[in-house]
Amino acid sequence: MPQQERVPSSWAENTASLDKLLQLDCTDSQLPFQFTLDALRPNVFRTTFTSKSHPLPPHPSVPLLKKQIEAASVNVSSTSTTKKIKIGPITASIDWTESSPLLSVSLDGSKNGPLHEDLPNRSYVVDGEGIAHYSRYNRDTLYVGLGEKAAPMNLAGRKFKLSATDSFGYDIYRTDPLYKNIPLLINATPSGCLALFSTTHSRGSYSIGAEMDGMWGRYKVLRQDYGGLEEYIIVGKTLRDIVTTYAEIAGYPLLVPRWAFGYLSGGMKYSMLDDPPASEALLDLARKMKEQDIPCSAYQMSSGYTVAEQPPKTRNVFTWNRHRFSDPEAFIKEYHKLGMRLIANVKPYVIATHPEYEKLKAANALFIDPHTKKTAVTRLWSAGGGESAEGGHIDFTSAAGFKWWYEGVKKLRQEGIDCIWNDNNEYTVTDDGWICALDEPSLEVRDEVKDRPQIGLWGRSLHTELHGKASHDALVDVDPDVRPFVLTRSATAGTMRYACSSWSGDNTTSWASMKGANALALNAGMSLMQCYGHDIGGFEGPQPSPELLLRWVQIGTYSQRFAINCFKTINENNIGDVIEPWMYPEITHLVRKAIKRRYAMIPYIYSLMLESHQTAIPPQRWTGWGYEQDPEVWTAPITEGETQYWLGDALLVGGVYEPGATQARVYLPKASDEDESYINLKAPYQYLEAGQWATIDAEWHGAGIPVLAKVGTAIPVGRDVQVLSPGEKENVANLPLDDYRAIEIFPPRQGSSSKRYETVWYEDDGVSAVAKNKISKYSIAYSVEGSEIKIQFSRDETSGYVAPWKTLVVVLPPGDARAVRSTDGVKVRDLGVDDEGRKRYEL
Repeated sequence: MPQQERVPSSWAENTASLDKLLQLDCTDSQLPFQFTLDALRPNVFRTTFTSKSHPLPPHPSVPLLKKQIEAASVNVSSTSTTKKIKIGPITASIDWTESSPLLSVSLDGSKNGPLHEDLPNRSYVVDGEGIAHYSRYNRDTLYVGLGEKAAPMNLAGRKFKLSATDSFGYDIYRTDPLYKNIPLLINATPSGCLALFSTTHSRGSYSIGAEMDGMWGRYKVLRQDYGGLEEYIIVGKTLRDIVTTYAEIAGYPLLVPRWAFGYLSGGMKYSMLDDPPASEALLDLARKMKEQDIPCSAYQMSSGYTVAEQPPKTRNVFTWNRHRFSDPEAFIKEYHKLGMRLIANVKPYVIATHPEYEKLKAANALFIDPHTKKTAVTRLWSAGGGESAEGGHIDFTSAAGFKWWYEGVKKLRQEGIDCIWNDNNEYTVTDDGWICALDEPSLEVRDEVKDRPQIGLWGRSLHTELHGKASHDALVDVDPDVRPFVLTRSATAGTMRYACSSWSGDNTTSWASMKGANALALNAGMSLMQCYGHDIGGFEGPQPSPELLLRWVQIGTYSQRFAINCFKTINENNIGDVIEPWMYPEITHLVRKAIKRRYAMIPYIYSLMLESHQTAIPPQRWTGWGYEQDPEVWTAPITEGETQYWLGDALLVGGVYEPGATQARVYLPKASDEDESYINLKAPYQYLEAGQWATIDAEWHGAGIPVLAKVGTAIPVGRDVQVLSPGEKENVANLPLDDYRAIEIFPPRQGSSSKRYETVWYEDDGVSAVAKNKISKYSIAYSVEGSEIKIQFSRDETSGYVAPWKTLVVVLPPGDARAVRSTDGVKVRDLGVDDEGRKRYEL
């Protein structure tokens, strides 16, 4: 975009403003801007930089955070051109003596000065129809967040577009933008963290030390194409403080149905078949899963079910190809009987040949082109890879467009579809001048923006958010007792209030893609996209080798979302090829083993997601999360986030990212001198001290990827097959009940101290909507006394949810010969050793 910077540089305090800590008015009549600063929480500030020509975001991605701070806790001191605000250990100073307002934010105890400093003489800048915010860039800071950006995890020294696009087959280390637009930048240091969050849906860019100037020095800059700035500043001691506070602003992650943590199959091919018809091919696939003894919970039904039967064979959302699916409702019922749900792909646009295109045009449900004053026309993906046709995007600010989408989703749900997959919703519109209708009743339109309906100001990403809302609302209205499941490819901060899950989009098949995906997941989690995963094996590109496929399945086992989905167009552009777990018979038994381990771990993964819903703590975490005092976590490669991560507090997951490797190096972080060691959960099952790099055996067809357990932790596990969630009203597939629960404990080696360890986990019925959901709490405590491990178990079901399992099996690490005893008189039964050499005891 053109650079047209002007710096409003003469300011006066408006002392008549009583609702904010500071309001400054620019005294230059050519630049009638206003700057405000207020404290909304003890660790949250809000700044604005606006004018009539540059208004606040017309539909911010988060609602205004209500002020919840006691006036007595805010200590303010000031001069005629400065103000200092002290709230506990946090100090915010603002100085408008020389030029544009200069804000700095400090945390007591921070070793390297302020956590944030605006750039002198160039802090808040008017830039054409948009603005820019310049601040200091610190080379000793870890920069993370921004939703979803190219690997590595550390964003320092790079520049990113704040936008979203359909980045099919992207390079995980170079492509920008990808699918998400979440302007949350977190600055993390060992002694404190600070986040800057902009609420706009407008496009822009973030340069994080990627540019510098001999006069201005090193800086970072947020550039916004349209409108004024609304920015939240969050301060915390650790990343956990930042993420949990950000959730108070943006909303906590939604509940996800328990079944969704199983294996989700997918692939364009099956729903594109005419012979045999797609419905028959999909039923055969479900039967094959059972024949192969591979549990599978759902199928991601790609848009092939919407392809027109007659030429031009374009994808027409909310229609069914009646050759491929002669009776959709009957097909869905049969699929359910085979134990698999259906996830239906829907795209927020219509090709000109769509049977309802003219109706939508007449209803003003599509954008208007300001040049022609008629319906805006663009080219949209229509058929095979790279094929397109003319059509239009649904304008979700239009009452007609929003309602049409709502009704379409509602009908799919009534037909039996279990989950709505909002796909291709990046809104890659080619003209900022396209006109929005702005007549959707749920949309608040302030007076100052009623005459500015251009999509540039309101933001393409606004439609991604409203797309999520329309799908969400329809699902809720069909079945208000069940939590809605909207899967979204694109996202804003606001989208995740309606969509409970996302993934890294159309990745490619390569070792690098598998490795870089870890970094994307860690930044996504810190941006509150916490039920997030990747297309295992790669969506686009060649088929994975047996080794790569197995490595990817193994690491995918230890993530929130486990899906194998692809569209490999090398041999057939329209139908594509698929990745199947049995495609290489020589490793099928190992793939099966990994997937079954995934199912066994669902109680642990699901508990982490229930914790995420309540506290916003991501299940998948940077290695330094909770270990900020370990200096090694602040160095590469740990800061790159590509090779290892935490899954909860218990499991440190490594990986193997090159062919032929038989070992992997993993860093074992250390929180303090009293920190416990780790147990290698793969042979030779050794104890390893914290605070070191360890070389772990990782033969691809033997031990598999490195997984280490933190001594003193525990993980709940269940059956290694798909089970019936306790809240499900029907069991048409005759699934086993979720009536088995074990707890894998990781005690210190024999002869260690008798320290008491405790692990808490959560369970619910797996399906209920938030308003009716009841979450119960379970805990296991243990200590070592000589050759015995003393156990105490408690279940808190005062919420009203009562788990269907009645006993608890305690599982020791392989080779641990110690006996288990209860400290509170509960009978303990020795169950012997399982096929992995682990002793088991039943309480």
